[in-house]
Amino acid sequence: MEYAISGKKVSALKTDCLILAVDEKATLLPADLPAGTSSQIRQLIKDRDFSGKKNQTLLVSQPTDLPAKRLLLVGTGDLPLAPGAFIKMLSSAVQALKASGSRNAAWLLNDTLVRDQDVLWQVREGTRAVDEALYRFDQYRSKPATGSPLTNFTFIGEGSKAALQEALRQGQAVAAGVTLCRDLGNQPPNQCYPAYLTEQARTLAKQYPALKVSVISEAQAEKMGMGAFCAVARGSEREGQIIIMEYKGAKGAPVALVGKAVTFDTGGISLKPGAGMDEMKYDMGGGASVFGAVKAVCELSLPIHLVAVVAAAENMPDGRASRPGDIVTSLSGQTVEILNTDAEGRLVLCDALTWVQQKHKPHTVIDIATLTGACVVALGSHAQAVYANDHELAKALLDAGDDSMDRGWPMPLWDDYQEQLDSPFADMANIGGPKAGSITAACFLSRFTKEVKWAHLDIAGTAWISAGKQKGATGRPVPMLTRYLMDLASS
Repeated sequence: MEYAISGKKVSALKTDCLILAVDEKATLLPADLPAGTSSQIRQLIKDRDFSGKKNQTLLVSQPTDLPAKRLLLVGTGDLPLAPGAFIKMLSSAVQALKASGSRNAAWLLNDTLVRDQDVLWQVREGTRAVDEALYRFDQYRSKPATGSPLTNFTFIGEGSKAALQEALRQGQAVAAGVTLCRDLGNQPPNQCYPAYLTEQARTLAKQYPALKVSVISEAQAEKMGMGAFCAVARGSEREGQIIIMEYKGAKGAPVALVGKAVTFDTGGISLKPGAGMDEMKYDMGGGASVFGAVKAVCELSLPIHLVAVVAAAENMPDGRASRPGDIVTSLSGQTVEILNTDAEGRLVLCDALTWVQQKHKPHTVIDIATLTGACVVALGSHAQAVYANDHELAKALLDAGDDSMDRGWPMPLWDDYQEQLDSPFADMANIGGPKAGSITAACFLSRFTKEVKWAHLDIAGTAWISAGKQKGATGRPVPMLTRYLMDLASS
C-alpha cells in the first residue's frame, strides 16, 4: 500500500473514491465541496438513503460536480468522535472500499472530527487503521483469495505538509511493525519455532544496518546457568534460543524489551485441554511484538539505544520435559519449584530478564508476554495489564496506549500478594494458587527486576482474536511500545 499527503481541493481531486465523514445533519461537509455535491448528500439524507449513523457507509457512483469516480459517505454518529470510534469508522470505510473495486482513494481530513486529536493524529493512526483493515494472511493457501485492488491511499488536508508527512511516516512505521508482529503470530507452529525466529531477526539485521543480532543457544544457556529457561526448552526436539537484537541509535544505557516467545505451548506435563489448543501458537505474541517494535524503531531511525531480547522455546511433554515438583536454579541464583509446567512463560522470561540486566545495564526494562488466562478474565480483550515498579514508567506506558488506541490498565503489584509464591522447598514456586493469577505472575517476575526500573505487560487478552472471520494475531502491543519509545526519544 502506498500512502500520500495532498493539499488539493476536493473539487480538483481525481481519484477512484473520495471518502467523506458525514454526520446526521451534514455539518462536516467541507466549504470547498462543490454545491452540487453538497446538495446531493443532503438529498440522500433527506430521502433516508443515508442517515449518518455511526459506521454506516453509502457508495455513490459518479457524484455530482466531482472529478472523483465515486463518493463514499461514512457515518460518524455523535460528534466529536472518540479516538476509538474514529479507528472503527475508518475501518468500516476500508471494508466498503474493498468491495467497491477502487484502486486508489482519498480521505478528507477534518480538524474537528476527533475529540482532543488533531489532523496529525488522524493521519498517524489512520494510516495504521487502513493498513490493519487491509491485512491478509493467506500465504499457506494453495489458491489465495482475491484481495482488495486498493493500492494507494491519500490524506487530503490543509496545514504544514512537512508535519503531515512526518505523521504519515510515523504511521507507516508502526503499521509495518504491526504487520510483522501479526505475520509472525499467524505462522503455523510447524513453521514458526525458535530457529525460525532467529532467521527473522537476521533478516531484519540485513534490512537495517543499525541493528545487530546475536543468539544464545540452549546449550550455551545451560552452561550460563539459565536453569529456568532450559527447564521449558528441554522438552522439545527444537532447541530453545535467546535472540538479542541491539539497535544503537544513541549512546548511553539502553532501554530493554524482553518478549516471551513460546512458539507452541502444550502446557508440558501439565497438559492443556485439547479444545482450542491450536491457538497456543500465539503464545509467542510477546516476542512477536518485540520484533514489531524493533522494526518500527528501525523504520523511524529513533535516536535511542534499544536492546530487544526474545526468549524463544517450545513447551512440549517429552521424556526430558520438566515435571511438577522439579526445582531449578535460575540465572539469578534464585531457585524455583515448578508446581505447574504450564506456567512456563515466567520461567523463560526470568532468565532473560536477569541476563539483559547483567550484560547491558539498561535504565529501563519492559517485558511483554501472553502470560496468564487470569488476565483475560480480569480485562477481556480490550486492555493489556500494565504492572510496574515505577509510577512514571507505568504512566508513560498507559499514556502511550491511550494515544495510540492500544490501551492498557494499571494493575497492583503489592507485597501482600508475594506470599502466595512461597514454597517449602525452594526460594519460590512458579504459581501462586487460584487467586489473582495475573498479579502473582507479575510478582514472580518482580523478584528478578528489583534493581531496575521495570514494567510487565500481560497481553494474553489482546495479542490475538480467538474466533470468527477476524481470528488471528492483532499486532498488539506494538503501537503502545512504539509510541512509548518515540516519546522516550523525544524527551
